[in-house]
Amino acid sequence: MTRRQLGRRAAALGIPASLVTVTLLRNAQSVAAQGDENPLGVDPEAPLDVVIFKGGYGDDFAINVKDNLYGELYPDAEVAYIGTQRLQEQFQARVVDGNPPDIMLNAGAGNFNTTSLYNEGQLASLDDLMAAPAYGQEGVTFAESLLPGSQQEGVFDGSQYVLKHVVNLSGIWYNQALFDEHGWEYPQTWDDMLAMCETIATETDIAPWTYQGLYPYYMVTVFDQLVFKAGGYEAMLKLDNLAEDAWTQPVVRAALEGLAALYDNGYIMEGTPALSHTESQSFWLEGDAVFIPCGSWLENEMRDVIPEGFQMVVRPTPSLTTDDVLPMSAVISSATADYIVFENGANVQGGKEYLRLLFSQEGSRVFSELTGAATVVQGSTDGLDLGSAYASVRESLDAAGPNTWAANYGAWYADIHEEAQVTMGGIMTGEISVDEMIERMQSMTDQVREDDSIPKYTREAPATAATPSA
Repeated sequence: MTRRQLGRRAAALGIPASLVTVTLLRNAQSVAAQGDENPLGVDPEAPLDVVIFKGGYGDDFAINVKDNLYGELYPDAEVAYIGTQRLQEQFQARVVDGNPPDIMLNAGAGNFNTTSLYNEGQLASLDDLMAAPAYGQEGVTFAESLLPGSQQEGVFDGSQYVLKHVVNLSGIWYNQALFDEHGWEYPQTWDDMLAMCETIATETDIAPWTYQGLYPYYMVTVFDQLVFKAGGYEAMLKLDNLAEDAWTQPVVRAALEGLAALYDNGYIMEGTPALSHTESQSFWLEGDAVFIPCGSWLENEMRDVIPEGFQMVVRPTPSLTTDDVLPMSAVISSATADYIVFENGANVQGGKEYLRLLFSQEGSRVFSELTGAATVVQGSTDGLDLGSAYASVRESLDAAGPNTWAANYGAWYADIHEEAQVTMGGIMTGEISVDEMIERMQSMTDQVREDDSIPKYTREAPATAATPSA
């Protein structure tokens, strides 16, 4: 409709000509704003409210985006910024009241369950961001700039709602210098691991194992790794897809019995259950324990207290047995660090723009330089030397090939996530038996499956999945 036609239609409806002029002007400004330099149509003067989980990777990388990327593009926008922890406890009231932050790095202990947020209609669709031009890359969309498949876990009902930034590997960490000193070799099976623990316990004054005692989900991840190797994709799909025999599978029992043996044989460092993640990791760095489970953020999280000469490396969890479906090199790995934009935020498009800048080659290269970790942004680490810890992460990922997995049963279903943590904590302290954990976890799985009020999600093995023992 032309301006003249619109004016005539407005006059017929009794709409003042002045209002038509103002509306046309605003629409023209919006179209102008949403060009190549501002493809998401961000209001350049609108305030932006940013909340970042300040954990293992710190938050200097996010401040860089605030000051040097978003701040330079939109100098008239006031950015309210918080780097903090335990996000749900602090921001739940604002979310419920319809006044959430615009953007959040939702991670760490006490974070929001992103699936629950999606089910409640709290998350903004990021489809327009995925289709937008990548910042600083001509002829490349935002989606095309990311590692293929890295964002699949953030898709709900065909649309992108969560973005994952960091390439993560979960495994078992140790000090290579200590291994060299004692002539130890990393165990290949869980029986080998237990035998090595016995050697350590009897021949040294070092505890074989510690873990992040107050946060048993670190040990749940070790469980996932054992089940994945032993039972392959089929076993993990039963857990994710709420199968009637998900937790009664023989490989589940065998994995839990293997972990329980760490406590039963006295291989866990005394006092571990009362320790936070950084406390247990500090004792490990001080040489009080040989093994600790963690993701690939460990080096950066503890960078300030790593002793001189400590050669931090990570390896895949040993095979459960020599008859595992998948090779020992199979790993639990996925993109992590969940970024969300709240549907009810005051500046939704500004939140998406912040992500476009963070997930750029420029923004992500700064992240890697600061943290020693790689991101999902292709080409962002070209030419960078990220140190020996990351080198071991990269080596493990390369060796795994297509044999990678990230369990979703805890991410999709908050009640299952909580029950898994509680019962695993009991396994690692001898307070509950393997039989009790299996019974409780299967019961919770059955409850969730039969509760029609809880949205259900299913998945299949990836098309790139390798054949057993490949």
